[in-house]
Amino acid sequence: MKQKVVIKVAMNGNKSRSKVLKIAVVAPGVQSAGFTGKELDQLEVVGEGIDAAVLTSLLRKNIGPADLISVGSAEKKEEKIIEILPPAWNSYPYQFSAPYYPIQHYPVEYTNRTDPCSIM
Repeated sequence: MKQKVVIKVAMNGNKSRSKVLKIAVVAPGVQSAGFTGKELDQLEVVGEGIDAAVLTSLLRKNIGPADLISVGSAEKKEEKIIEILPPAWNSYPYQFSAPYYPIQHYPVEYTNRTDPCSIM
């Protein structure tokens, strides 16, 4: 029977997060591990035959404070999906086009100078 274990772990940054995942995945019986919670500070581990107390003590030894939050079965719950339908009326988008301005070409006259200096 699959079980789900949730452990709250005090983590400082990405380095400690990767350490927590390495420790959790190496534990015997673990099939998946991930972070949950508002601040992503809870480790959720799913597997068969997981010893939650041993996993929590490993996290305490290697990372820091860790609290065992819950241990339960990992049954998938069906979530209600609420579909948001578009409005029933037909609306046409506004069509806007940029005004057309004709391009005017002016002739450029080049004169041949005999002076070697082009600045004066």
